[in-house]
Amino acid sequence: MSGQALYGANISANGIRQHYLRYGGKGPAVILIPGITSPAITWGFVAERLAERYDVYVLDVRGRGLSSTGPDLDYGLDAMAADVVAFASALGLSKPALLGHSMGARIAIRAAVSAPRAFSRLALIDPPVSGPGRRAYPSKLPWYVDSIRLATSGIDAEGMRAFCPTWTDEQLKLRAEWLHTCYEPAIVTAFEDFHKDDIFPDLPKLTLPAMLMVAGRGGVIEKVDEEEALSLQPALEIVHVPNAGHMIPWDDFDGFFEALGDFLSR
Repeated sequence: MSGQALYGANISANGIRQHYLRYGGKGPAVILIPGITSPAITWGFVAERLAERYDVYVLDVRGRGLSSTGPDLDYGLDAMAADVVAFASALGLSKPALLGHSMGARIAIRAAVSAPRAFSRLALIDPPVSGPGRRAYPSKLPWYVDSIRLATSGIDAEGMRAFCPTWTDEQLKLRAEWLHTCYEPAIVTAFEDFHKDDIFPDLPKLTLPAMLMVAGRGGVIEKVDEEEALSLQPALEIVHVPNAGHMIPWDDFDGFFEALGDFLSR
């Protein structure tokens, strides 16, 4: 399910329109930052569960969903991180936790390094650990570009099943409906930055409690990556969801929340 949001809204922050969906409205604030081709609404089923305990704000990252897009924007990691810092400030959120998936986890790391006093803690869900001289990200760019182009022309849930064969009908319908809002140049830039912008040097700079959630079947983070991350940030808490691929809550919803536990409000 997409989940029932309290409301969706736009706010001007960091010089762009940032669209978000708010869930719950009570408890500690959490900003949820989705991955490379996931508009906010596609995380509704997760946000609805989080909203039982938290005040959840799910972002449309620039170039996706209903946030600002187009050829004049910077789609690099620093710009997206600055968006999150400005978003929290514009809404007057007091030290929200950040929960980022994939690209969103890289954004959360960079945001927390640039503005450590703005946030309380980081839940980093299977972030790409590729970079210069490192192992390539396992997904390939055509998987994203081809599906976006089909969605832009018009594709139904059944057509989307070829790209996401394990997803439910509801999840496929949402992706088919919203994927066209992912601006192709923004996606290409982000994907290329997975290999150009090394996130490991940021880890020693983190001053906030951080959890790294690893997908057991994702192929994104391997044991050697965990060891390097711990050598750079010994306080990092690492948890695993053994039976999930990279899209952890899609593959193992209960396992995702079991691994997350009470970390966001600890």
